[in-house]
Amino acid sequence: MGTLKLPVDRLNYECLKIEVALNYSYTDVKIVTVPTSSEEKLPRLELDESTLDDSTAIARYVGGENIFGEEGSVHSAEIYEWIFTSDGVLNPNITTWVSPYLGLVMYNKQIENEAVKQVDGVMMKLNKHLLHQTFLTADHVTMADITVAAALYPAYKVVMDAKYRKKYGNVTRWYMTVTNQCQFAKQLPVAHTDESAYCQTAPKFNKKEFDQMKEKLQAARNSAAVEEKAASGDQKPAAAGKEKPAAVAAGKEGAPPKSEAKKKKEEAKKKVKLEKMEKLAAKKKMQEKKDADTKKKPKVEKVKKVVEVAIYTKNTPAGDKKDITDPLPAGYSPQYTEAAWYEWWSKQGFFTPEFGKTKEEVEKSKKFVMCLPPPNVTGSLHLGHALTNTVQDVLARWHRMMGEATLWIPGTDHAGIATQVVVEKKLRKQENLSRHDIGREKFVEKVWEWKKEKGDRICSQLRKLGSSLDWDREFFTMDDKLSHAVKKSFIQLRKEGIIFRANRLINWSVALNSAISDIEVNKKELDGRTMLPVPGYDKPVEFGVIHSFHYELCDGSGKVTVATTRIETMLGDTGVAVHPQDKRFTHLHGKFVRHPFCERKIAIVCDDMVEMDFGTGCVKITPAHDANDYDVGKRHNLEFISIFDENGLVCNTQTQFDGMKRFDARTAVLDQLKQLNLYDECKDNKMVVPLCSRTKDIVEPMVKVQWFLTCDDVAKQSKDVVKSGELEIVPQAFQKTWYHWMDNIRDWCISRQLWWGHRIPAYFVTVDDPSVPAGERTDEKYWVCGMDAEEAMLEAVENFKVDRSKITLEQDEDVLDTWYSSGLLPFSIFGWPNESSDLSNYFPGALLETGHDILFFWIARMVFFSLLLTKKLPFKTVYLHAMVRDAHGRKMSKSLGNVIDPLDVISGITLEDLHKTLYLGNLEAKEIEKAKLGQTADYPNGIPECGSDALRFALFAYTCQGRDINLDVNRILGYRHFCNKLWNAFKFSTKQLAFGSEYKPQQQFQLSGKETEVDLWILHKLTKAVELSHAALENYQFPDYTTAVYNFWLYEFCDIYLECIKPLFTADSGDNDVTTTSKHVLYHCLDVAIRLTQPLMPFICEELWQRLPRRPNDVTPSVCVSKWPYTNNERAWTNDAVDAEMELVRNVVKTTRSLRADYNLTRTKADLYIKCSDDVTAEVLTRHRLTIKTLSYSSQVLIHDKPPQGCAVAIVNNKCDVNLMLKGIVNFEKEIEKMETNIKRQEKKLADLKKAVNKSEYKQKVPKEVQVADEEKMKQLGEELVKMAATKQDFASML
Repeated sequence: MGTLKLPVDRLNYECLKIEVALNYSYTDVKIVTVPTSSEEKLPRLELDESTLDDSTAIARYVGGENIFGEEGSVHSAEIYEWIFTSDGVLNPNITTWVSPYLGLVMYNKQIENEAVKQVDGVMMKLNKHLLHQTFLTADHVTMADITVAAALYPAYKVVMDAKYRKKYGNVTRWYMTVTNQCQFAKQLPVAHTDESAYCQTAPKFNKKEFDQMKEKLQAARNSAAVEEKAASGDQKPAAAGKEKPAAVAAGKEGAPPKSEAKKKKEEAKKKVKLEKMEKLAAKKKMQEKKDADTKKKPKVEKVKKVVEVAIYTKNTPAGDKKDITDPLPAGYSPQYTEAAWYEWWSKQGFFTPEFGKTKEEVEKSKKFVMCLPPPNVTGSLHLGHALTNTVQDVLARWHRMMGEATLWIPGTDHAGIATQVVVEKKLRKQENLSRHDIGREKFVEKVWEWKKEKGDRICSQLRKLGSSLDWDREFFTMDDKLSHAVKKSFIQLRKEGIIFRANRLINWSVALNSAISDIEVNKKELDGRTMLPVPGYDKPVEFGVIHSFHYELCDGSGKVTVATTRIETMLGDTGVAVHPQDKRFTHLHGKFVRHPFCERKIAIVCDDMVEMDFGTGCVKITPAHDANDYDVGKRHNLEFISIFDENGLVCNTQTQFDGMKRFDARTAVLDQLKQLNLYDECKDNKMVVPLCSRTKDIVEPMVKVQWFLTCDDVAKQSKDVVKSGELEIVPQAFQKTWYHWMDNIRDWCISRQLWWGHRIPAYFVTVDDPSVPAGERTDEKYWVCGMDAEEAMLEAVENFKVDRSKITLEQDEDVLDTWYSSGLLPFSIFGWPNESSDLSNYFPGALLETGHDILFFWIARMVFFSLLLTKKLPFKTVYLHAMVRDAHGRKMSKSLGNVIDPLDVISGITLEDLHKTLYLGNLEAKEIEKAKLGQTADYPNGIPECGSDALRFALFAYTCQGRDINLDVNRILGYRHFCNKLWNAFKFSTKQLAFGSEYKPQQQFQLSGKETEVDLWILHKLTKAVELSHAALENYQFPDYTTAVYNFWLYEFCDIYLECIKPLFTADSGDNDVTTTSKHVLYHCLDVAIRLTQPLMPFICEELWQRLPRRPNDVTPSVCVSKWPYTNNERAWTNDAVDAEMELVRNVVKTTRSLRADYNLTRTKADLYIKCSDDVTAEVLTRHRLTIKTLSYSSQVLIHDKPPQGCAVAIVNNKCDVNLMLKGIVNFEKEIEKMETNIKRQEKKLADLKKAVNKSEYKQKVPKEVQVADEEKMKQLGEELVKMAATKQDFASML
């Protein structure tokens, strides 16, 4: 175990790099904090065999490949490139930029400009790089992210204000994501949950502030040095493992004699040391006495106040309105707030498009229709579903408030493959049976039982999230209505020739024993030899290599060398291809090679697909097991030999390999080729391995008879509608992906060899009549379709012209791909193909919102089917949100333990109970233990109760138009605190409304002319918040909406407006006109702000809004069906002039608070004198004196040309400075003593430096750059002494 030595002050670039890297690893190191006085180079990692003092080298050692990438890989090189940029450019220039504002280095405009220029160059590069990237080099945090974020940290805190950050929005999004990872956040003193933790206004250099900061820093350093010396007894320990030379140790022989001067010097040192030790002993004695006196006093135990969580205890029947007769609890409680409301909303029909509208009004209304992407019935919702749900619900609630007929339809998907796999695992685990043991009928019954069990939980989760879904229209993709649509569409499309049956090359999953579509195949890229686990094999299988072997020519004239990554497929080779123009092989044209394991002759064919300069120039052809070879086989009429059966066993080769598992045969074939001296070599080879997205099995291309859907024509239509703008895809970056996929589409294999799903309504016909020859299952004409067997029989009779008694029908055993039925949802949920009012009113829909991962699985299928079956688009807009990952940037995976149930975030859960959830699924014991470790690392104390509103707000705030979201539960908890702020603000506000006499709202809010400046300002800010929110929702810029809401409530309404109106509501103020006017403004703000926030946080908004008094004639039953505050009246209060004035006031307040903090005036009020250089500024601040007095916690505010003596001064801007009266508050005698001590210390420093400079050898021995630095340092020390003397004089004048 190594020892990591770090300085006392660890919040610096190098230490931040190392400690964050350490948090991402499991490296065991001992951390030791070393005193500032140490002469060791820090940070420093001491190992048994070596010592590291380079921060990147230390981070590499503790972080490992997890964050640095595999040594020597391209990925690792990219990471180091960013580290070098950060070390060499970003960190030094940011240090130069921020140092003057921290009191570290004197300001130099030219130097700062150059530093900013260098930083801007890197920021532009970062911003461009992060346009479509979540992290710098991978899909998770690497050392590149850690290093660059560590370099940017001081800049974001000190100099990069909101205006600067806006220029580099992608960088800010990335920076917030990285620094909010728990591994990074724990090293920072303040959490960066939002931009309020960053620099708000770009600093301007102030010499006085610089001097004050410098003095404080020096005093802190001196104090730390004194404490270190006291703690160590001024003794420096000898370095471990090193002994003093014998001659030095005790004056042994061989030591040089000491001169008299040296002896005197040593005696003087001893005397000083002795005096220090005596002082230290005396101090220690006094402390012991003090401790003894303290012990004599009886110890008063502090009782920690336990705050009880409020719970709603009224006996309200489900669906009845919540009882709100009791006052609001003391603090916000999600359990209390979220109780009873949802059942009432649902029962009242607020979520139906017909609420509050007649049939005619519904037909004429603007419609907003969405279909919930149906979650798989296989299990519970996770946070990814919660994101989809939140985005859709916010949009649905917003459109509903806009007066549109809003319909959001819930449902679940039968998920053919996923459900069958899960239920099979459960059957095996609980009863040790396979589906074949119990038969198809019983197995399907088991699946329906599973659906009833899990489907209810999913609905419960959706309700708990506050989803405003129309439950009366809920669907399940295996419902009779949807099954009817599936059958009807299949029959119609087959009649049109769009669906057909053919013997083609398809993707076969051995583990599933079923065909799968192209988009269900994941392509895993390998750089070279890699061992991969394969289902059904005890040991990993080798991939990423290419084997060369040779075939011997049948005429004995030579050999032909070929290469392959799948050596076992040579058992099915029926051809060898060469390029027709390759002169090396013209002598082979028309010849044959002999297969070494059977009597098969293999033709050598000429084909342009061969790349002459790749490999040997000769390509083995296995037509039945490779897409390219399939095409070659068709062109040259080669034999198609399927050498694997459905279980992945070798067959049809007539060799000793028949019956072997395919990857066991791989090894056996290699061995045999070597024995026959036909094997040449093996090399590493970059390749792509096809994996089944469901089972991680290696997909096997196989020729099988399946049902297909022709895609060419409809894909072209689908591309054209996006190009023309008829169908909008947001973000636009995905349009390019859409075009590429449509251009390269292949026919869709729609049949699956499963038991669970929509059974294909096709029947094979057997005719018992000599006039009709027996049919093959590959022959299209021997298949008929029908809604049932009777309808199919009628078609068979019609086709074959025989009596029905001679016909036998056998329904296809296969089912349709799950995405087939899902693709019909936009119209099948409304009863298509039957006409209905729902179909005419709500189809086509308005929006499809979902994750970008199912752009082609589902969205493209819906567009296809709508165009084919209804000749309409299914919706007008597709919005693709980012993917949710965990706080570390990892994909959600049950085996990692990071798949979180939204209910566990809403209600909270202990770590122990979190572990228990792992046993509810089908994880293996080994996977459960791995998942437990992951949960323990991420949630050592479990997950705190956050509530639905906080979860929704966090998810929506995260949703930038980018790729991925790294969701940190701690950030969600931060929004729970925001809910508490709203709660307390509402309680305070309603108390003020009740002040004096009972408050009655106006019919409509209007200005009376008696409003104060702060009243007009808050109305302006409210209007801006409404406009920003509306624009954000219109343009799918969701974080702009959450920011507008958050900033208004927290920084404008709570921090300023409520503080400013407090003095109006006091016992001696009376219920005068100003108070009444402020009540109207306060009520208007509450009413509008709650309605503005409702789509985001429906539960707390309903709880608060129901307790507001109503305007006359307002009978709106719920805030969720109230009007969106975007009317002309609610946007009529912009006032830029007042806003500009209040901005000045806020700067005055901010500067004053900073000055108060410098003198530690936390509870003490002081007089504030504001000096203005022009009449306009003085007039503005005079009108706002009460606001300034209230917000700056001043006893009085006076506008003076010449403030009195005894004030501390700070500059606000070039026209204004603030003067805080300290006389009588601050002990100036004590301050003068401190200043005298500092002056003496500074004088000694200057004297020592001058003495060193004046030595005769200084000019010759000291480097020029050091001499220049010393000269500058002497100049600075001199200037500081002058400043300190002036400050001392100022203090003296205040006595």
